[in-house]
Amino acid sequence: MPLPDVTNHSLEQIVSLKGRVAVVTGAAWGLGKATARRLAEAGAIVLIADIDEEKGADAAAGLSQLGRTVRSIRMDASDAAQIEAAAEYAERELGGLDVWVNNAGVASNCPLFDLSAEEWERTISVNLSGAFAGARAAARRMVAKGKGGVIVNVASLAGVRGIAPNQAAYVASKHGVVGLTKQMSIELAPQGIRVMAIAPGVCLTEKTMFMAEADPEMLKQTGIPGIAGSPLGRYGVADDVARVILFCASDLSLFMSGSTLLVDGGVAA
Repeated sequence: MPLPDVTNHSLEQIVSLKGRVAVVTGAAWGLGKATARRLAEAGAIVLIADIDEEKGADAAAGLSQLGRTVRSIRMDASDAAQIEAAAEYAERELGGLDVWVNNAGVASNCPLFDLSAEEWERTISVNLSGAFAGARAAARRMVAKGKGGVIVNVASLAGVRGIAPNQAAYVASKHGVVGLTKQMSIELAPQGIRVMAIAPGVCLTEKTMFMAEADPEMLKQTGIPGIAGSPLGRYGVADDVARVILFCASDLSLFMSGSTLLVDGGVAA
């Protein structure tokens, strides 16, 4: 299915997601919540899918007060059946499925020789297998609808390079997300489905601040030269990432697929 040429569309039309339904996983807080807000502001109907049912409902209620249609559903990103249920809910209750953002993820911080099979499998199950299951569930419905769509996978700076010690499982999972993005973009292109990935560096969110309060040295021990300030002078914040996801989801990036966009303040450079 060939993509349209939007040259003659206004910028407002190109950015707009009006009439589109977007699912954002892991959106009860942090990057996902910021993304849900930006997509809703652009006109999308948004479904927050998060394992924390209460926080997900609170996030949806808060965003709904902005005059947007935002719903929530409990979803464990390591459970393929729950992922399928979230996709089905979006289609049945919200009228379709046009954008799927695989944001849900877990951290792992374990020395290589102490890394258990359980820790490895937990990290891969959520970060990589969950992204695969979400992308596949979304793509099936997009193909059936026949109008294309966009899948955005949240990888990490750890998806394009090695980072700090003790990150073998996390780095492997995020490299897998980058590879999955490339391959799915090839396989889904004939159906008009674009697949993008983003690779954030260290971002200050509710979760990372909570971790930093528990371990004040955590942000300093990233093993990434210059991360304390980044070449652009600060850490990232959730909205820095959300704006790039909006770019990927909208027609601003219409002729892009398979790319992984760094959102790291220039650290990788």
